[in-house]
Amino acid sequence: MATRIGVLALQGAVSEHVHALENSGSQVSLVKNIGDLEGLDGLVLPGGESTMMRRMMDRYGLFEAVKQFAAEKPVFGTCAGLILMAKQIEGRKGPHLSILDIDVKRNAFGRQVESFEADLAIKGISEHYTGVFIRAPYIKSAAANVDVLATYEDHIVACRQGRFLCCAFHPELTSDPAMHRYFVQW
Repeated sequence: MATRIGVLALQGAVSEHVHALENSGSQVSLVKNIGDLEGLDGLVLPGGESTMMRRMMDRYGLFEAVKQFAAEKPVFGTCAGLILMAKQIEGRKGPHLSILDIDVKRNAFGRQVESFEADLAIKGISEHYTGVFIRAPYIKSAAANVDVLATYEDHIVACRQGRFLCCAFHPELTSDPAMHRYFVQW
């Protein structure tokens, strides 16, 4: 039986995540309200703008529901999704979901016009993976219980902690479903 993965569908490259998850053998559901979380085996928090995503989660009553979901099920955050998951965010008074033992820096690699692609070695996933970085954060530090999966220019850009996976880049914008497949096949 295929896993059923939800994609938080408030902002970002939602359809691209859906496509990558389906190519990884999952059934996919869009999550726009609390009821959409029922029956899911995992959840993807896509890229976008983390502050706006948080506002929308609050507006639709999804913030606490996603936090409760994450207490039991796997979550994969990409770019802004990584920021939503972090326990510390440079320049922000407090975290959002605070479920991943990392400290992040928003827009760490520059503005939109400074977006780039980089060849990454991602531990346990791929020796040559194209990371698409768009206004990307990076992980400044990670607790000892966090497994660093990839770095770029000495900055952590992908990690896993238990049932949580995150990356600073946009795996949904490549034709390589390796990151999504890794998440789905736990």
